[in-house]
This record gives sequence, structure tokens and C-alpha cells, in this order.
Amino acid sequence: MSSIHTNHGATAALQTLRSINDQISTTQVEIATGKKVQQSGDNSAIWAISKTMEADVVGFKTISDNLSLGDATVAVARQASETITDLMTDIKGKVVAAQEENVDRSKIQADIEALTTQINDISAMAQFNGLNLLQNKDATAGTGSISIMASIDRTSGSVSTTSLSVRKRDLSTDASTIAATGGTYAAGAAAATLTATQTATIDASGLTAEAGAVFSLSVFGTDADSSAFDPADYRSTAAASETQAEMAAGDMSYVARDGDTMGDVINALGKKWQAFAHSNDHDPEVLNLQFSGSSINASSSSTSAADTIAISINQLGADAGSTMGGGLEDLGTLNVSTAAGADEALGRMEGLMGIAIEAAAAFGSDQGRIETQSNFVSQLSDTLKMGIGKLTDTNLEEASAKMQALQVQQQLATQALSIANSAPQTLLALFR
Repeated sequence: MSSIHTNHGATAALQTLRSINDQISTTQVEIATGKKVQQSGDNSAIWAISKTMEADVVGFKTISDNLSLGDATVAVARQASETITDLMTDIKGKVVAAQEENVDRSKIQADIEALTTQINDISAMAQFNGLNLLQNKDATAGTGSISIMASIDRTSGSVSTTSLSVRKRDLSTDASTIAATGGTYAAGAAAATLTATQTATIDASGLTAEAGAVFSLSVFGTDADSSAFDPADYRSTAAASETQAEMAAGDMSYVARDGDTMGDVINALGKKWQAFAHSNDHDPEVLNLQFSGSSINASSSSTSAADTIAISINQLGADAGSTMGGGLEDLGTLNVSTAAGADEALGRMEGLMGIAIEAAAAFGSDQGRIETQSNFVSQLSDTLKMGIGKLTDTNLEEASAKMQALQVQQQLATQALSIANSAPQTLLALFR
């Protein structure tokens, strides 16, 4: 039916043309901005997801910067510890040279003291942005390590961060002080005695390595007629139980640092024992101590029911007010000016070298972890960016083809509208 009031064809053509014009406008914006989802009105779900992912990308950029800062800090500590290890090698060479009788030990001692001062200076200067990983003498909880933000973990409804922990490793030569009186002292906090069974284990896992607490190792041999061994050579104390004063003055004492475990304490006591055994010419058949984890495994082929050796770990609480020294504090007491001193120094050097080498290796491992995490964060950030692009970016090839098709449709719709508008003109022919 034709009507002069309502042109149904023109209305349909006009609606089609408007739809095409809207699509052309949208496509033009997509091509101009390169985004198919630019605001929440375009696609609210995709827009919300993309904004969350964009926030994560910004967070990962901050994490990447933190990892770079942490990497630089650890790199300084690693380089310094490697330099200290090299200087320790020089000192060991001089200690070995001092074993000869026809050398000037006083000059060798002067060289050792100069190298020791240099080591202490390096440990003090090994800081980055005010943070020094080669100094750890603060008893405050949490000061024995640093945390480097490493990742963002997103779960349903919550976001958390993950951090890498890097321990400080003191390589200074400052001397510690151990209180001879006061505080909570426990002789034989963990102990065992070698008898006819000739094997024993001292388990220190039940002790707590509190920062500022002191731990010592003591041995006391008993052989009435010295038939199996000379008990004087296997005694670090005057009586079976070590006194607090003997702990303070002894060579096998260690002040725990923040972050230490009992495994660290046992390892430190092991190095002290190594020097003590060397200085006293211990026969490993008479007494052999193996330090593993938080335990000491003792063995002997000479003990019996009557001839015994007691091994004790003694503990002094942090309430005594003892102060921590440097990890290489025993360097400050080396004295090769005498034959006996040179021999004792040789026994100490192996343990001291171990401390420096372990620190350098640990910092190298820490730096490797940081670099691996940094690479992962960088790759993850790139992946997120690509994901955001796939969700929100315009496919320009597709948009270009669509634009051309829409332009053709626009032309056809315009012609259709023109034809529809001219249709009522044919009604005039009926009235002629």
C-alpha cells in the first residue's frame, strides 16, 4: 500500500543508512586511535580486564626497578667479598711463609696487619645507596637480611607481593666482646661423651640462635694414666663444665647474629674447632668431630669406659650484653712473630678462608637468583602487554577492509534512500 503520509521504504532506507554511518564513525575512531576498546562503553568487561592488567604492568615496572637496585647492591657485596677472598689468599701465603725459620716474621706480621686493615676497610666501604651487606652487627630482629620485592601474585579477589631474601654476611675484622658474668648461662646446653661406644652425636636443634646469644664448644678428656691419649691435649677447660669466664676468654666461642640458624652456629663453631685442633696437634683417631647441620658427630678409636672425652655446646643468653664481632675477627689476633704463633695462624686460616669463600659464593648465588627473577619479570611484563593489545588493539587490516565495505554500503544506502523518497512521485501519475 502506498501512502503520502508514511513512506515505509524511505524509513527503512534511512535506518539502514544511519546504522552504516554509525559503523563508519566507530571504525574511523578505531583506525585513528588504534584501539577497539578505548573506554568502558565500548566493552565494559574487556575494558575492566585490560585496566587491571595495565595496573599489573605498572607494578611489574616498579618491581623491575627494585630488582635492578637489589642486583646492584648484591653485586657490590659480591665484588667486595671476592676482593676480600683474594686478600685472604695473600694473607695465607704470608702465614705459610712464616712457617720457615729463616724469615723475618716481624715484617710478615706487618704485612698481615696491613692486609687485615685493608680487608676491614673494604667491608666498611662495600655499600650501595647506604646499604652494606658485609656488615651485620645489629641485634635487632630483621636486620640480618634484606627483602627485595620480586613479583606480584594475583588471586581471586586479592593481590600480594613476593620477595627475595638476601642475607648479610659480615666480613669485617672487628672484635667481639663476651660478658664474663651476668646473663643466663648454661654449660652443656647440648652435650655428649665418647666412651667405649666411641661414637656420639651432639644435637643442637633444640637450641635457639638468638641474635646476641653466645655459643661455645668445649672438650674435656679423661685418661688417668695417659695410656690412650694425653688428656691435657684434649681439654679446653679446667674442669668438665666450662665456666662463663672460660667462654669469654676461649677461642671456640661465637656470638650469633640476626638471621643465624643453629646450622650457622654449628658451622661457625666447626671452623673454630678446626683451628683449635690444629694448634693442639690433635690426632683424628683420638677425636674426630664432623659438623653437619645443627649436629656434631663425634668419634674416637681411643676412648673406653675409663678413658672418655666429653664434648659440650655451651650457651650464654643475649641478656648478658655480649656484642658481635666481624666474621673475620680472628684475623685481628693473628701473630706470626713467633713459631708457635705462625703455626696457630696456619690452623686458623683454613676456617677464615672458608668464611670469605662461602660469603662470596653465597652473594654470587643471590645475584644469580635476582637476575633470573628480573628476566622473568621483564618477560612477564611483555606478555601482559601483548595480552592487553590482543584484547583492546584494533586489527588495522580488518578495520581497513571493513571501512571500504561500509563506504560502499553507505553509497548504496544513500541511493536506496533517494529511490525510496522518489517513489511517491509515481502516485501523481494516477491523478493525471
